Amino acid sequence: DDDRIINLKLGDPMVYERYWQQMGHMTTMVIPGWQSLSYFSDNNNDLCWFLEPELAKEIVRVHTVVGNAVTKDRYIVVGTGSTQLYQAALYALSPHDDSGPINVVSAAPYYCSYPLITDCLRSGLYRWGGDAKTYKEEGPFIELVTSPNNPDGFLRESVVNRSDGILIHDLAYYWPQYMPITSIADHDVMLFTASKSTGHAGMRIGWALVKDKETARKMTEYIELNTIGVSKVSQLRVAKVLKAVTDSCGNETAKSFFEHSYDEMSERWKLLKQASKTSKGFTVPDFVPQRCNFLGKVFEPQPAFAWLKCEEGIVDCEKFLREKKNILTKSGKYFGDNLSYVRVSMLDTDSNFNIFIHRISSSFDSTL
Repeated sequence: DDDRIINLKLGDPMVYERYWQQMGHMTTMVIPGWQSLSYFSDNNNDLCWFLEPELAKEIVRVHTVVGNAVTKDRYIVVGTGSTQLYQAALYALSPHDDSGPINVVSAAPYYCSYPLITDCLRSGLYRWGGDAKTYKEEGPFIELVTSPNNPDGFLRESVVNRSDGILIHDLAYYWPQYMPITSIADHDVMLFTASKSTGHAGMRIGWALVKDKETARKMTEYIELNTIGVSKVSQLRVAKVLKAVTDSCGNETAKSFFEHSYDEMSERWKLLKQASKTSKGFTVPDFVPQRCNFLGKVFEPQPAFAWLKCEEGIVDCEKFLREKKNILTKSGKYFGDNLSYVRVSMLDTDSNFNIFIHRISSSFDSTL
């Protein structure tokens, strides 16, 4: 294990594996060969025509129980993960005229994939505009508000604050295992994903709660053009998982999914903070405790990623951890920040996480 490379660059949510193993066959499905033949779902929905009604029902249920987002008078658009929904939202919200591509901005440190996804097709509709904190251009723009933020875990609001701005709220991590649920999110476009809410990244299902019907229609149009809908099998599986999650919240004899997940994240952050004090070679953000309306207790945010900063003269934190500790992380430069920061996944397997803690608890030699 001392020589094994630990890859914590990605947010692969394997921390949830043990819980779902313990649940046994609760979310097991048998899908007959004749099922899901049609492109269309039987949902009497003339808007998102590929949305499975079971999934729509369970999305509303879980948000209602947790209290983290408004679903009343909202249109649900399902996508192949929140990445496709992000692209669909850009397509829907950009002006479709000859005015040129609209700028898309987000406050640094921002999610590292935003610039790549925005510019990958060199669209004539939109383009990456950089850090929202320094954005000065005139005219309409789209601002991405990721809250809790990836990579640093803090709650975010719009920073440009101009009337000609259009907002997309990425709320992938606004769940009680990561963040106290202090209010019900109520925004025009809100993105969620199964990968971070329940840990089922491989199902590739995300959903958007959209206030404006025309925006939802255009988002659906993009997904229709891009992939002619979304896998029914994945939708049905996520519906089954969300039902199990919501049902567990009403079980008075056992921990709910969110209580179990909260305990996992709480223990990991406790170990990371202890390692920070022991080694003194790195720091992690300090968070303000708040009362969670869902769990009914006060706690500090415990994000899915640790925004770790190397100290003691270490300039390139990613390089140091890779070459001295055999730990792969994501450099701060990809998030619009400097090289002293790295993003570290807190969601990997117990084995990898424990090795990570062991290695960073030892002394940091800044002679690199």
